[in-house]
Amino acid sequence: MNVLVVGGGGREHALCWKLAQSPRLTRLAAAPGNPGIAEHAELVSIQADDVTALTGFARNQRIDLTFVGPELPLSKGVVDVFQDNDLPVVGPSADQARLESSKSFAKHFFKSNNIPTAEFIECATPAEAYCVIESSKWPVVIKADGLAAGKGVVIAEDADQARSTIRHFMESKSLGEAGSKLVIEEYLEGQEASFHVFADGTYYQPMVAAQDHKRRFDGDQGPNTGGMGAYSADTILSPEQHSAVLSGIIEPTLKAAKSYAGVLYAGLMLTSEGPKLLEYNARFGDPETQVLLPRMKSDLLPLLEATIDGKIERCAIEWDTRAAVTVVLASGGYPGKYESGKSISGLDQAAKLEDVQVFHAGTKRDGSEVKTAGGRVLSVTALGSTLETARARAYEALSRIHFENCHYRRDIALNAVTTNVTELL
Repeated sequence: MNVLVVGGGGREHALCWKLAQSPRLTRLAAAPGNPGIAEHAELVSIQADDVTALTGFARNQRIDLTFVGPELPLSKGVVDVFQDNDLPVVGPSADQARLESSKSFAKHFFKSNNIPTAEFIECATPAEAYCVIESSKWPVVIKADGLAAGKGVVIAEDADQARSTIRHFMESKSLGEAGSKLVIEEYLEGQEASFHVFADGTYYQPMVAAQDHKRRFDGDQGPNTGGMGAYSADTILSPEQHSAVLSGIIEPTLKAAKSYAGVLYAGLMLTSEGPKLLEYNARFGDPETQVLLPRMKSDLLPLLEATIDGKIERCAIEWDTRAAVTVVLASGGYPGKYESGKSISGLDQAAKLEDVQVFHAGTKRDGSEVKTAGGRVLSVTALGSTLETARARAYEALSRIHFENCHYRRDIALNAVTTNVTELL
Protein backbone atom coordinates (compact mmCIF):
# COMPACT_ATOMS: atom_id res chain seq x y z
CA MET A 1 0.00 0.00 0.00
CA ASN A 2 1.00 3.59 -0.62
CA VAL A 3 0.38 5.58 2.57
CA LEU A 4 0.43 9.32 3.32
CA VAL A 5 0.72 10.67 6.87
CA VAL A 6 -0.34 14.30 7.30
CA GLY A 7 1.61 16.26 9.89
CA GLY A 8 5.13 16.88 11.09
CA GLY A 9 5.28 16.51 14.87
CA GLY A 10 6.21 13.88 17.43
CA ARG A 11 2.88 12.12 16.99
CA GLU A 12 3.43 11.79 13.25
CA HIS A 13 7.01 10.57 13.74
CA ALA A 14 5.67 7.81 16.00
CA LEU A 15 3.00 6.96 13.42
CA CYS A 16 5.54 6.78 10.58
CA TRP A 17 7.93 4.72 12.72
CA LYS A 18 5.14 2.23 13.40
CA LEU A 19 3.73 2.15 9.85
CA ALA A 20 7.21 1.59 8.41
CA GLN A 21 7.22 -1.79 10.19
CA SER A 22 4.16 -3.04 8.27
CA PRO A 23 4.87 -5.81 5.74
CA ARG A 24 2.00 -4.42 3.65
CA LEU A 25 3.67 -1.04 3.17
CA THR A 26 5.01 -0.21 -0.29
CA ARG A 27 5.58 3.53 0.00
CA LEU A 28 5.31 5.95 2.92
CA ALA A 29 5.10 9.73 2.47
CA ALA A 30 4.69 12.47 5.09
CA ALA A 31 3.49 16.05 4.59
CA PRO A 32 5.40 18.01 5.69
CA GLY A 33 7.25 15.61 8.01
CA ASN A 34 10.49 16.39 9.88
CA PRO A 35 14.11 15.13 9.97
CA GLY A 36 13.20 12.18 12.19
CA ILE A 37 10.32 11.16 9.95
CA ALA A 38 12.72 11.31 6.98
CA GLU A 39 14.34 8.12 8.32
CA HIS A 40 11.10 6.23 7.57
CA ALA A 41 9.24 8.20 4.91
CA GLU A 42 9.56 10.46 1.89
CA LEU A 43 9.02 14.08 2.91
CA VAL A 44 6.52 16.12 0.88
CA SER A 45 6.65 19.94 0.99
CA ILE A 46 2.95 20.42 1.72
CA GLN A 47 1.68 21.98 4.93
CA ALA A 48 -0.69 19.88 7.00
CA ASP A 49 -3.63 22.31 6.57
CA ASP A 50 -3.24 22.78 2.79
CA VAL A 51 -6.25 20.65 1.94
CA THR A 52 -6.17 21.34 -1.81
CA ALA A 53 -2.51 20.39 -2.20
CA LEU A 54 -2.90 17.28 -0.05
CA THR A 55 -5.86 16.13 -2.14
CA GLY A 56 -3.95 16.66 -5.37
CA PHE A 57 -0.92 14.78 -4.09
CA ALA A 58 -2.97 11.80 -2.88
CA ARG A 59 -4.81 11.60 -6.21
CA ASN A 60 -1.79 12.08 -8.47
CA GLN A 61 0.48 9.76 -6.47
CA ARG A 62 -2.15 7.04 -6.14
CA ILE A 63 -2.11 7.04 -2.35
CA ASP A 64 -4.10 4.08 -1.01
CA LEU A 65 -4.59 5.44 2.51
CA THR A 66 -4.09 8.82 4.15
CA PHE A 67 -3.87 9.27 7.90
CA VAL A 68 -4.46 12.78 9.26
CA GLY A 69 -2.46 13.47 12.43
CA PRO A 70 -3.18 17.07 13.58
CA GLU A 71 -6.47 18.62 14.58
CA LEU A 72 -6.34 21.70 12.31
CA PRO A 73 -6.76 19.94 8.94
CA LEU A 74 -9.54 17.79 10.44
CA SER A 75 -11.39 20.92 11.54
CA LYS A 76 -10.90 22.37 8.04
CA GLY A 77 -12.65 19.40 6.45
CA VAL A 78 -9.74 17.51 4.88
CA VAL A 79 -11.59 14.21 5.37
CA ASP A 80 -14.73 15.55 3.68
CA VAL A 81 -12.70 16.69 0.66
CA PHE A 82 -10.82 13.40 0.39
CA GLN A 83 -14.06 11.43 0.57
CA ASP A 84 -15.65 13.65 -2.09
CA ASN A 85 -12.72 12.69 -4.32
CA ASP A 86 -13.01 8.95 -3.50
CA LEU A 87 -9.67 8.98 -1.69
CA PRO A 88 -9.42 6.61 1.33
CA VAL A 89 -8.69 8.63 4.45
CA VAL A 90 -8.66 7.94 8.20
CA GLY A 91 -10.37 10.53 10.35
CA PRO A 92 -13.71 12.16 11.18
CA SER A 93 -15.55 14.74 9.11
CA ALA A 94 -15.31 18.43 10.02
CA ASP A 95 -18.75 18.21 11.61
CA GLN A 96 -17.73 15.24 13.77
CA ALA A 97 -14.40 16.91 14.60
CA ARG A 98 -16.36 19.67 16.36
CA LEU A 99 -16.13 17.37 19.39
CA GLU A 100 -12.61 18.79 19.58
CA SER A 101 -12.68 22.02 17.60
CA SER A 102 -15.46 23.61 19.71
CA LYS A 103 -15.42 23.18 23.49
CA SER A 104 -18.91 24.63 23.83
CA PHE A 105 -20.33 22.26 21.19
CA ALA A 106 -18.65 19.34 22.95
CA LYS A 107 -19.93 20.25 26.42
CA HIS A 108 -23.52 20.58 25.19
CA PHE A 109 -23.08 17.24 23.41
CA PHE A 110 -21.92 15.61 26.66
CA LYS A 111 -24.83 16.96 28.65
CA SER A 112 -27.49 16.09 26.08
CA ASN A 113 -26.23 12.51 25.94
CA ASN A 114 -25.87 12.06 29.71
CA ILE A 115 -22.11 11.64 29.54
CA PRO A 116 -20.56 12.41 32.95
CA THR A 117 -18.62 15.69 32.81
CA ALA A 118 -17.96 18.86 34.80
CA GLU A 119 -20.69 21.47 35.16
CA PHE A 120 -20.09 24.45 32.88
CA ILE A 121 -21.26 27.85 31.65
CA GLU A 122 -20.69 29.12 28.11
CA CYS A 123 -19.60 32.76 27.79
CA ALA A 124 -19.86 34.64 24.49
CA THR A 125 -18.61 38.03 25.75
CA PRO A 126 -16.05 39.27 28.30
CA ALA A 127 -18.89 40.78 30.33
CA GLU A 128 -20.57 37.38 30.63
CA ALA A 129 -17.29 35.78 31.67
CA TYR A 130 -16.53 38.42 34.31
CA CYS A 131 -20.04 37.98 35.69
CA VAL A 132 -19.64 34.20 35.99
CA ILE A 133 -16.41 34.38 37.98
CA GLU A 134 -17.96 36.72 40.53
CA SER A 135 -19.90 33.79 41.93
CA SER A 136 -17.42 31.01 41.17
CA LYS A 137 -16.05 28.46 43.59
CA TRP A 138 -12.27 28.28 43.26
CA PRO A 139 -10.44 26.95 41.43
CA VAL A 140 -12.28 27.03 38.09
CA VAL A 141 -11.24 25.79 34.66
CA ILE A 142 -11.35 28.34 31.84
CA LYS A 143 -11.25 26.93 28.30
CA ALA A 144 -10.99 28.71 24.98
CA ASP A 145 -13.76 27.45 22.71
CA GLY A 146 -11.57 26.87 19.65
CA LEU A 147 -8.35 25.03 18.82
CA ALA A 148 -5.38 26.43 20.72
CA ALA A 149 -2.58 23.82 20.39
CA GLY A 150 -2.97 22.73 24.01
CA LYS A 151 -2.61 26.28 25.34
CA GLY A 152 -6.29 27.15 25.65
CA VAL A 153 -6.97 25.77 29.14
CA VAL A 154 -6.19 27.61 32.38
CA ILE A 155 -6.89 26.43 35.90
CA ALA A 156 -7.62 29.73 37.66
CA GLU A 157 -6.90 29.57 41.40
CA ASP A 158 -8.57 32.90 42.21
CA ALA A 159 -10.52 35.81 40.74
CA ASP A 160 -7.40 37.77 39.75
CA GLN A 161 -6.04 34.88 37.68
CA ALA A 162 -9.47 34.31 36.14
CA ARG A 163 -9.81 37.99 35.14
CA SER A 164 -6.31 37.95 33.66
CA THR A 165 -7.16 34.85 31.61
CA ILE A 166 -10.38 36.41 30.31
CA ARG A 167 -8.49 39.54 29.29
CA HIS A 168 -5.80 37.56 27.46
CA PHE A 169 -8.16 35.14 25.72
CA MET A 170 -11.15 37.35 24.89
CA GLU A 171 -9.90 40.95 24.82
CA SER A 172 -6.21 40.71 23.84
CA LYS A 173 -6.92 37.78 21.49
CA SER A 174 -3.75 35.95 22.62
CA LEU A 175 -5.16 32.78 21.00
CA GLY A 176 -6.72 34.53 18.02
CA GLU A 177 -10.35 33.67 17.35
CA ALA A 178 -10.02 30.47 19.41
CA GLY A 179 -10.59 32.54 22.54
CA SER A 180 -13.50 34.65 21.30
CA LYS A 181 -15.85 32.39 23.28
CA LEU A 182 -15.09 30.66 26.59
CA VAL A 183 -16.32 27.71 28.59
CA ILE A 184 -15.96 28.12 32.37
CA GLU A 185 -16.39 24.86 34.23
CA GLU A 186 -16.05 23.36 37.68
CA TYR A 187 -12.69 21.98 38.74
CA LEU A 188 -12.68 18.20 39.12
CA GLU A 189 -10.45 16.40 41.63
CA GLY A 190 -8.67 13.17 40.71
CA GLN A 191 -6.12 11.59 38.42
CA GLU A 192 -6.21 12.30 34.70
CA ALA A 193 -6.13 9.55 32.06
CA SER A 194 -6.05 9.45 28.27
CA PHE A 195 -8.16 6.81 26.57
CA HIS A 196 -8.10 6.16 22.79
CA VAL A 197 -10.27 4.00 20.57
CA PHE A 198 -10.34 3.11 16.89
CA ALA A 199 -13.86 3.63 15.51
CA ASP A 200 -15.36 2.66 12.14
CA GLY A 201 -18.74 4.40 12.30
CA THR A 202 -20.46 1.52 14.08
CA TYR A 203 -17.99 -0.42 16.20
CA TYR A 204 -14.80 0.38 18.07
CA GLN A 205 -11.64 -1.19 19.50
CA PRO A 206 -10.12 0.32 22.67
CA MET A 207 -6.42 0.97 23.12
CA VAL A 208 -4.44 0.83 26.35
CA ALA A 209 -4.64 3.84 28.65
CA ALA A 210 -2.05 6.58 29.09
CA GLN A 211 -1.53 9.64 31.26
CA ASP A 212 -0.34 13.01 29.95
CA HIS A 213 1.54 15.66 31.95
CA LYS A 214 0.26 19.00 30.63
CA ARG A 215 1.67 21.56 33.08
CA ARG A 216 5.03 23.08 32.18
CA PHE A 217 6.96 22.55 35.42
CA ASP A 218 7.61 19.78 37.94
CA GLY A 219 4.87 19.12 40.45
CA ASP A 220 2.21 20.06 37.88
CA GLN A 221 3.03 23.74 38.22
CA GLY A 222 2.99 26.51 35.62
CA PRO A 223 0.97 27.00 32.45
CA ASN A 224 -0.65 24.26 30.42
CA THR A 225 1.23 23.08 27.35
CA GLY A 226 0.61 20.63 24.52
CA GLY A 227 2.08 17.99 26.84
CA MET A 228 5.47 17.63 28.57
CA GLY A 229 5.48 13.85 28.78
CA ALA A 230 3.31 10.79 29.24
CA TYR A 231 3.33 7.21 30.37
CA SER A 232 1.32 4.11 29.61
CA ALA A 233 0.89 1.13 31.93
CA ASP A 234 -1.82 -1.41 32.59
CA THR A 235 -2.33 0.00 36.10
CA ILE A 236 -3.76 3.38 35.03
CA LEU A 237 -7.37 2.16 34.93
CA SER A 238 -8.86 -0.50 37.17
CA PRO A 239 -11.16 -3.07 35.49
CA GLU A 240 -14.14 -1.23 36.96
CA GLN A 241 -12.96 2.14 35.66
CA HIS A 242 -12.24 0.64 32.24
CA SER A 243 -15.76 -0.76 32.04
CA ALA A 244 -17.27 2.54 33.20
CA VAL A 245 -15.36 4.47 30.53
CA LEU A 246 -16.59 2.17 27.77
CA SER A 247 -20.23 1.94 28.87
CA GLY A 248 -20.71 5.47 30.24
CA ILE A 249 -18.56 7.57 27.92
CA ILE A 250 -17.30 5.91 24.72
CA GLU A 251 -20.40 3.93 23.74
CA PRO A 252 -22.98 6.73 24.23
CA THR A 253 -20.67 9.09 22.35
CA LEU A 254 -20.33 6.84 19.32
CA LYS A 255 -24.05 6.09 19.37
CA ALA A 256 -24.89 9.80 19.33
CA ALA A 257 -22.06 10.87 16.97
CA LYS A 258 -23.40 8.65 14.21
CA SER A 259 -20.85 7.34 11.68
CA TYR A 260 -17.83 8.72 13.60
CA ALA A 261 -14.77 7.02 12.12
CA GLY A 262 -11.07 7.30 12.88
CA VAL A 263 -9.40 7.75 16.26
CA LEU A 264 -11.28 9.18 19.24
CA TYR A 265 -9.32 10.26 22.30
CA ALA A 266 -11.10 10.86 25.59
CA GLY A 267 -9.40 13.04 28.20
CA LEU A 268 -10.68 11.70 31.52
CA MET A 269 -10.67 12.66 35.18
CA LEU A 270 -10.86 9.68 37.50
CA THR A 271 -12.96 11.18 40.30
CA SER A 272 -14.32 9.62 43.49
CA GLU A 273 -17.69 9.49 41.70
CA GLY A 274 -16.24 7.58 38.75
CA PRO A 275 -14.59 8.59 35.45
CA LYS A 276 -15.74 11.92 34.01
CA LEU A 277 -15.05 13.29 30.54
CA LEU A 278 -12.92 16.44 30.38
CA GLU A 279 -12.71 16.72 26.60
CA TYR A 280 -12.43 14.83 23.33
CA ASN A 281 -9.72 14.97 20.70
CA ALA A 282 -10.72 13.76 17.24
CA ARG A 283 -7.30 12.17 16.63
CA PHE A 284 -4.32 10.62 18.41
CA GLY A 285 -2.94 12.61 21.32
CA ASP A 286 0.55 14.07 21.46
CA PRO A 287 2.62 12.92 23.38
CA GLU A 288 0.34 9.94 24.15
CA THR A 289 0.95 8.43 20.70
CA GLN A 290 4.64 8.22 21.56
CA VAL A 291 3.88 5.81 24.45
CA LEU A 292 0.94 3.95 22.90
CA LEU A 293 2.49 2.85 19.61
CA PRO A 294 5.69 1.39 21.12
CA ARG A 295 3.40 -0.84 23.22
CA MET A 296 1.34 -1.92 20.18
CA LYS A 297 2.55 -5.29 18.89
CA SER A 298 -0.07 -5.50 16.15
CA ASP A 299 0.40 -4.07 12.66
CA LEU A 300 -1.09 -0.56 12.67
CA LEU A 301 -1.92 -0.41 8.96
CA PRO A 302 -4.76 -3.01 8.97
CA LEU A 303 -6.31 -1.23 11.95
CA LEU A 304 -6.38 2.05 10.06
CA GLU A 305 -7.86 0.29 7.02
CA ALA A 306 -10.56 -1.23 9.20
CA THR A 307 -11.76 2.20 10.37
CA ILE A 308 -12.44 3.03 6.71
CA ASP A 309 -13.90 -0.34 5.70
CA GLY A 310 -16.19 -0.76 8.73
CA LYS A 311 -14.34 -3.85 9.93
CA ILE A 312 -12.77 -2.76 13.21
CA GLU A 313 -14.93 -5.26 15.12
CA ARG A 314 -13.04 -8.09 13.39
CA CYS A 315 -9.66 -6.77 14.54
CA ALA A 316 -7.75 -7.78 17.65
CA ILE A 317 -4.97 -5.62 19.04
CA GLU A 318 -2.02 -7.25 20.80
CA TRP A 319 -0.24 -5.10 23.38
CA ASP A 320 3.16 -5.32 25.02
CA THR A 321 2.65 -5.81 28.75
CA ARG A 322 5.64 -3.59 29.49
CA ALA A 323 5.23 0.04 30.51
CA ALA A 324 6.28 3.01 28.38
CA VAL A 325 7.42 6.49 29.40
CA THR A 326 8.08 9.50 27.17
CA VAL A 327 9.68 12.78 28.23
CA VAL A 328 9.42 15.91 26.08
CA LEU A 329 12.48 18.09 25.56
CA ALA A 330 11.32 21.66 25.00
CA SER A 331 12.86 24.97 24.00
CA GLY A 332 13.46 27.42 26.82
CA GLY A 333 10.47 29.73 27.24
CA TYR A 334 7.89 27.29 25.87
CA PRO A 335 4.84 27.59 25.88
CA GLY A 336 5.65 31.31 25.65
CA LYS A 337 8.29 32.91 23.44
CA TYR A 338 11.33 30.78 22.65
CA GLU A 339 14.32 30.78 20.30
CA SER A 340 14.84 28.26 17.49
CA GLY A 341 17.87 27.20 15.46
CA LYS A 342 19.81 25.61 18.34
CA SER A 343 22.09 22.73 17.33
CA ILE A 344 21.11 19.35 18.79
CA SER A 345 23.74 16.78 19.75
CA GLY A 346 23.58 13.25 21.15
CA LEU A 347 20.63 11.94 19.12
CA ASP A 348 22.52 8.91 17.85
CA GLN A 349 23.88 8.05 21.30
CA ALA A 350 20.41 8.18 22.85
CA ALA A 351 18.81 6.09 20.09
CA LYS A 352 21.38 3.31 20.55
CA LEU A 353 20.08 2.45 24.01
CA GLU A 354 17.93 -0.67 24.28
CA ASP A 355 14.15 -0.19 24.01
CA VAL A 356 14.52 3.57 23.40
CA GLN A 357 13.01 5.63 20.59
CA VAL A 358 13.67 9.32 20.00
CA PHE A 359 10.76 10.98 18.20
CA HIS A 360 11.28 14.36 16.53
CA ALA A 361 8.68 17.12 16.92
CA GLY A 362 10.08 20.63 16.41
CA THR A 363 13.30 19.97 14.49
CA LYS A 364 14.81 20.96 11.16
CA ARG A 365 17.87 19.89 9.19
CA ASP A 366 20.55 22.47 8.43
CA GLY A 367 23.22 20.79 6.34
CA SER A 368 24.63 17.95 8.41
CA GLU A 369 23.11 19.30 11.62
CA VAL A 370 19.69 18.83 13.21
CA LYS A 371 18.47 22.00 14.93
CA THR A 372 15.51 23.07 17.05
CA ALA A 373 12.49 24.44 15.18
CA GLY A 374 9.65 24.50 17.68
CA GLY A 375 8.51 24.65 21.29
CA ARG A 376 8.38 20.93 21.86
CA VAL A 377 11.52 19.62 20.17
CA LEU A 378 11.84 15.89 20.93
CA SER A 379 10.04 13.06 22.74
CA VAL A 380 12.31 10.42 24.27
CA THR A 381 10.41 7.17 24.82
CA ALA A 382 11.50 4.00 26.60
CA LEU A 383 9.93 0.64 27.39
CA GLY A 384 10.59 -1.26 30.61
CA SER A 385 9.41 -4.34 32.48
CA THR A 386 8.20 -1.94 35.18
CA LEU A 387 7.21 1.70 35.07
CA GLU A 388 10.26 2.53 37.19
CA THR A 389 12.57 0.78 34.69
CA ALA A 390 10.97 2.52 31.71
CA ARG A 391 11.25 5.87 33.45
CA ALA A 392 14.91 5.40 34.36
CA ARG A 393 15.71 4.31 30.80
CA ALA A 394 13.97 7.36 29.26
CA TYR A 395 15.86 9.78 31.51
CA GLU A 396 19.16 7.98 30.85
CA ALA A 397 18.56 8.41 27.10
CA LEU A 398 17.63 12.10 27.28
CA SER A 399 20.72 12.83 29.40
CA ARG A 400 22.76 12.17 26.24
CA ILE A 401 20.91 14.81 24.20
CA HIS A 402 21.90 18.46 24.39
CA PHE A 403 20.85 21.79 22.91
CA GLU A 404 21.01 25.33 24.25
CA ASN A 405 18.22 26.21 26.71
CA CYS A 406 16.85 22.65 26.69
CA HIS A 407 14.11 22.21 29.29
CA TYR A 408 12.20 19.13 30.43
CA ARG A 409 10.23 17.93 33.42
CA ARG A 410 12.05 15.63 35.81
CA ASP A 411 8.95 14.07 37.34
CA ILE A 412 7.19 12.36 34.41
CA ALA A 413 5.48 9.22 35.80
CA LEU A 414 7.17 9.77 39.17
CA ASN A 415 3.94 9.85 41.16
CA ALA A 416 2.79 6.62 39.54
CA VAL A 417 6.10 4.92 40.37
CA THR A 418 5.91 6.15 43.96
CA THR A 419 2.30 4.97 44.28
CA ASN A 420 3.19 1.52 42.94
CA VAL A 421 6.12 1.18 45.36
CA THR A 422 3.93 2.27 48.30
CA GLU A 423 1.27 -0.27 47.38
CA LEU A 424 3.88 -3.04 47.19
CA LEU A 425 5.14 -2.14 50.68
